[in-house]
Amino acid sequence: MFRLVAGIAFAFALSTSAQALTPAPIVQPDGIVNQVALACGPGRTRVNGVCVARTTVRQARRCVRRGATGACVLWR
Repeated sequence: MFRLVAGIAFAFALSTSAQALTPAPIVQPDGIVNQVALACGPGRTRVNGVCVARTTVRQARRCVRRGATGACVLWR
């Protein structure tokens, strides 16, 4: 019986002291704004002021020679 009362008193002492603690301060950024892909969205990037897909940029780099219509004739 003594152990039961001692256990309840110990648990009560721990629970009341945990509620008495002040919460940790909330960290607020100092006005830092993260620009994501220059406002183009995920998977896109800005080229000459126009948002284009990253795959388009990658394919344009792989093109070795363009034809008269602007389509790629020879790939790397």
